[in-house]
Amino acid sequence: MTSTAQAQQSGAASAHTDHLGHVIFIAAAAAMGGFLFGYDSSVINGAVEAIRGRYDIGSAALAQVIAIALIGCAIGAAYAGRIADRIGRIRVMQIAAVLFTISAVGSALPFALWDFALWRVIGGFAIGMASVIGPAYIAEVAPPAYRGRLGSFQQAAIVIGIAISQLVNWGLLNAAGGDQRGKLMGLEAWQVMLGVMVVPAVLYGLLSFAIPESPRFLISVGRRERAREILAEVEGEHGDLDARVAEIELAMKSEHKSTFKDLLGGGFFFRPIVWIGIGLSVFQQFVGINVAFYYSSTLWQSVGVDPTDSFFYSFTTSIINIVGTVIAMIFVDRVGRKPLALIGSAGMVVGLALEAWAFSYDLVDGKLPAAQGWTALVAAHVFVLFFALSWGVVVWVMLGEMFPNRIRAAALGVAASAQWIANWAITASFPSLSDWNLSVTYVIYTVFAALSIPFVLRFVKETKGKALEEMG
Repeated sequence: MTSTAQAQQSGAASAHTDHLGHVIFIAAAAAMGGFLFGYDSSVINGAVEAIRGRYDIGSAALAQVIAIALIGCAIGAAYAGRIADRIGRIRVMQIAAVLFTISAVGSALPFALWDFALWRVIGGFAIGMASVIGPAYIAEVAPPAYRGRLGSFQQAAIVIGIAISQLVNWGLLNAAGGDQRGKLMGLEAWQVMLGVMVVPAVLYGLLSFAIPESPRFLISVGRRERAREILAEVEGEHGDLDARVAEIELAMKSEHKSTFKDLLGGGFFFRPIVWIGIGLSVFQQFVGINVAFYYSSTLWQSVGVDPTDSFFYSFTTSIINIVGTVIAMIFVDRVGRKPLALIGSAGMVVGLALEAWAFSYDLVDGKLPAAQGWTALVAAHVFVLFFALSWGVVVWVMLGEMFPNRIRAAALGVAASAQWIANWAITASFPSLSDWNLSVTYVIYTVFAALSIPFVLRFVKETKGKALEEMG
């Protein structure tokens, strides 16, 4: 039996009930970063039209203010890992919590449009850091027998954060009489929506003081005894803890630190497998999924839906997102990554095409005709459901599995960067595109959803059931 297999068997045997509860608490605390990732990403949905009115700006300028946070996301994600290797995982969580708090206060109390954009960028730094440090920390602390299930806490926390932000926005809008700029606690309602994020941000910071540092980091800085104590906390003292410490040390020494140069090759700059990872990331965003989370209230109001109802529909969409994510978590290891992606693509094509059809009709008295209005609403929920049960989870799973060991870290970094850039492109372009022609905008998203089907069939290989060492 290999040392890895022995470790997994030891983890399975020793992480019994008295330790499992503690481990679940640790994973849930770390996943608060994912909750804030989802909350901060989507809370802006409730403020879009108010910001347009407050600062009297057009769609192009509005789009840049909304999308600018994604620049911060890309930078935060790019540097979080390096910072964590120097000062520790817990310190990075605490920095992210501080940045989330600063962003929430600044966004709620801006002096002008320029500093509002600055607070958005700072929030983006925090989102990027949280997107990297949460999964990495959970993977390093969780016992091998429970790593997969505990790792799913991050994605679950993200979609719950999205849903809670929309529920809070809806509640605050109702409290302000249905007006995003209505007075609430001495501020305009949209300011309170953004400021409420202080609560989970502070909670995240407090929880970071209640969980231990990663044993892997402690070993990397020579604190073997403390690492041994934490391994005893999370895996129990039934196994040979000195052997576990030695195994982690050996694994760290033998690891190849991949660089950008390792990704080069083939006829088009990058290796083919890297382009496939980039393709998965781009298709995930180019179907327009983040329009549903950043602009849905604006979208529904543009076709005549009452503001309060538009906020409620944003909330119901986020609930569908949670349902779809749970479905994906249940079936991704049963059905496989590739079939789930194809099912999702087909469902998204149907949902997006129906939205494009509904939005092609002229407004009557400022509203879509009843049949088209209901079709658009149902189709939007269908689209989000099929995205969540497939591409929302599958892409991240595949990016973590599909690359050869020697290039995995660097290739994942490039693919993740491509995802943030594609997200920015969609977020920055939607307001202007929708002003031009909302129906054609959804036709474009439909085309990308349709093109994802031959892309998956032709280029993507199934990774279900394969060891990481088999990825060549």
